[in-house]
Parts: sequence; structure tokens; C-alpha cells
Amino acid sequence: MSKHFIKQGCFTVAALALAVSSSLAQAQSEKARVIIQFKPGSQAQVEQLVQRAGGRKHVDLARFEALAVEVPEAALQGLRRNPNIVLVEEDAPRQLLSSQYEPGTPYGITQVQADLVSDAAAGSRKVCIIDSGYDLGHPDLPTSNVNGQYDSGTGNWSTDENGHGTHVAGTIAALANNDGVVGVLPNGQVNLHIVKVFTASGWGYSSSLIAAADQCANAGAQVINMSLGGSRANRTEERAFSQLNDAGILSIAAAGNDGNTRHSYPASYDAVVSVGAVDANEVIAGFSQQTSQVELSAPGVAVLSSVPRGMGERVTASVAGVNYDANGMDGGARTEVSAPLADCGLGTQACSSANNSICLIERGSISFAEKVQACEAGGGVGAIVYNNEAGALLGTLGDYTAGIPAVGISATDGATLLGQLGQTATVGVTTSDWAFFDGTSMATPHVAGVAALVWSHHTACSNNDIRAALNATAKDLGSAGRDNAYGYGLIQAKAAVDYLTANGCGGSGGDTGGDTGGDTGGGKGNGGGKGGPKK
Repeated sequence: MSKHFIKQGCFTVAALALAVSSSLAQAQSEKARVIIQFKPGSQAQVEQLVQRAGGRKHVDLARFEALAVEVPEAALQGLRRNPNIVLVEEDAPRQLLSSQYEPGTPYGITQVQADLVSDAAAGSRKVCIIDSGYDLGHPDLPTSNVNGQYDSGTGNWSTDENGHGTHVAGTIAALANNDGVVGVLPNGQVNLHIVKVFTASGWGYSSSLIAAADQCANAGAQVINMSLGGSRANRTEERAFSQLNDAGILSIAAAGNDGNTRHSYPASYDAVVSVGAVDANEVIAGFSQQTSQVELSAPGVAVLSSVPRGMGERVTASVAGVNYDANGMDGGARTEVSAPLADCGLGTQACSSANNSICLIERGSISFAEKVQACEAGGGVGAIVYNNEAGALLGTLGDYTAGIPAVGISATDGATLLGQLGQTATVGVTTSDWAFFDGTSMATPHVAGVAALVWSHHTACSNNDIRAALNATAKDLGSAGRDNAYGYGLIQAKAAVDYLTANGCGGSGGDTGGDTGGDTGGGKGNGGGKGGPKK
């Protein structure tokens, strides 16, 4: 909330009065977006209060006895004093939790054991994805058993202007169709419900998330995937997810990408599973937030999945049939070429050996744009720039637009290619229907998909039975036992299915009743005590 101050000084009475009235007018014009929690049966009266105060309703959250509104800041104090109103709090921002960085079986699918468990019974489960939409018609995604509904604020659920939601959906359900990647549940049987809360900008509010989760519940979802979050808690939001948990829904959210120990929400509510990110070596990602609420970890670094058609980027760098990791340079031509590899040194002048060749250039001395221009001036058809220090090379050509493709590779690979001069090389930066993303956003759908997969084998279990089994069977990483980086560890699908087969739901040897694994679980158990709070 903004505060308004009047400077003290040598004002005349008239000037002071003008300053005061101006400040009050400004306060009246300032608007605050808040969630109002009201007493049962008083929604109509509260909506009238908001209207009289010059405000307007944004989101109706009747299931949770709340509504999101925008009102003048000057009206907040009066609203808080109204006997029909229980709580007035900020409608906290929520955003997507990923950053963008070629097709096959992504490492994450095997890392979480999804390839070891049949998803033949996945049609018994519904996963709700709250995100930026779904590219319906993507060649690698299901078109049946998928639904959603139109939203006047974000548009059609079946389009995705951001790309994030389609990437998340691919990790959960990309088809085993020999095209692109496969998801955790690849046979096309799992039911998906898509709630589009984000436009291309990737921003939303707590109220939008609460309403979206309510829509998931109304659609009959057992699992909710939320690859999103924000730094501020919201009591109405927390209460909503607690109610959804009590109703049998398993809510899963991204732990956050700030690489610190600060909580992110909704992941850090007790009723929500918080997911951290690991890389292909099962090491915690530097960006993954480490908190007392992190419960499970899953693959979240360089995760390959579907994106809206043509939105992805396919980068190719190969010599003598061997592929090398490369990053496309912005400003390079979007095409793919093959030609002999030629050494162009630092590329500080037109490369005489570059004619009809691919230039191999070392980083240093001049800009990447100048190096690519030197390659072009010598007749080069593509450029590979290798680093002069450890690590991958990420570069841009700035304002220059090249007529040839340009990519960056590591110093180690550059040294290798110096021994491959004259061999046929291929360089390309082209559009793709798939892309690599980083983020706890990418880890979250691995967990949501595995939860639905395990649950499809043990449908009589409760949401808390499934949650406890996932925690009890996670692969312990980092410090022994649960820790703030990995939680209970890396989620394991087959281990969880086997655990429930052996122990039954609630640990009672059958598929009903009982407590689930003592304090290894989270939230309430099913008919026999508690699965234990998150620690």
C-alpha cells in the first residue's frame, strides 16, 4: 500500500489546505487489489459495500467465502471494520517459475522411474494443470481426454501464448508416438483439465489461483499441478488449499527459483507439496529454493518438453557425425547448413580459409558480431564460436543480423574441434516444437505425473496416502533424511507403487484406512490419525 506524506515548511494556510486536499484526492484515486473474506451468508452485503466504495469485483471465490476486489485505498479501513468482513488482505502476485534455455526420452522420465511403471490404468486419474494454456493440436500432446474452459481474462485454454503451460503438460503427458519426447504418462489415457490463469506476460494473482484450483475441484481432478508461485503468503489461499486437501485433492507446486531460503507460495503451505529441482546428476539446482517446506525433488535443469508449435529453438552443432552441446546466438540466421570445418582463429579479420566452410572461431578481443561478420566476409556459411574459459558460451550478435547461423560451444569442445578441421560440420538454429527449460516449474510436473501414475495403481488410497508413500520411497539425496534442499529426496514411481502394494493404504496392509507412514507424510491421513506435517 502506498503512503502519502505532506512536507512541512513555510506554507500559507491556503497552500497547506491545497496540499492536504490534493493528497486526499490522490489517496482516493489509488486502488488496491485485495481479497475479502466474509462471514457466511453475507456475500451480497459485502459486494454492495465494495460497489458503494467505488470498487469492483474481480474474482468470485464463493466456495471459500471470499472475493477478490479492487477498491480505493481510502476505503480499506472502513471495510476492515465492517462486522460482515473477517479479513482483508493483499491479493498477492503469482508468476511462472521457469526460464527458457531436441527430442527423445528426457532424462527425467527415467530418473523418476516413470519408464518402469505401466500407465495402462491412467484413465482413472485426472490431473489439473493451472498454467498458461495448452497447445491443442501439438503433434506430441493428447487431443482426447483433455478439456478446460474459456476465461474472459486469459482467453482459450487450448492456446498458449507463453509456452510454459505446454511445456509442463508435455512432461506429464507427452505421447509415446515416436515424435518428440515422452511424458510420465505417455499412453494418452490420463485425463487432463487445463486452467489458463496466465497470459503471455506470465503474471497473475492469489485470487486467480484460488478460483483456478476451485475449477480443478469442480472438474473432478485428483491432482493439481502449479508450476508457479510468489513470495507472499495469503491466508485465504492457504485456507482454500487446506479445504481442497480435506476434499481429497493432492496439490503440488514449485518451490521457487530464487536460489535462497525464502518461502514461496502456494508451495510452502502445509496442504501443498513443495518441489525442488535437481539436474541430470541428481544434484540440487543452484536456483532451487531451499526451505523447511521443500518436500520432494525432481528433474528441473535442461528439461526437454513440448512448447507451442514453432516457439522452440533447435540448435545443432556436429562435426564428423558427433554432436556437441551448443547455444544459438541471437541475431544469427535461423537455418541449418553443412560444410567443411575451417579454423578462423580469433576472427579479427576476414577469414581467408572460410570460403564455403563453417568457421571455427575462438572467443576474445572483439565482439561476437564482428567475428561472425569476418566469417561472412571470407565466404563462410556458418560460425561456431568456442569459449576461452570454462563453461558453455552464451552469446548474442547485438543489433547485427547475420546471414549465416552462429552458435557457441565450450572451450573443451572447441579444443576437440581444432583436431577435426576439414571434416564435415553441421550448424543450425531452427524453429522447433520442443525446447529445454530450467526451473522448479519443470520439476513440479514430474511429481504431479508420478503422483497420478502411482495413484492409478492404488485408486482406493487417499491423497494423503499417496503423498506419504511418495515421501517414504523418495531417493534420499544430500544430508541423510529430510533436508531443506532435496526434501525427502528424488521422487521414485516404481518404489512408491511397490511400497503401497506391500503395505497398503495407510500402512495397514490393505487399500483402505489407517495412518500413512507416520511423520514421513504430509497433511492428514486417511481415517487413522495424521500423515504428519511438513518439517
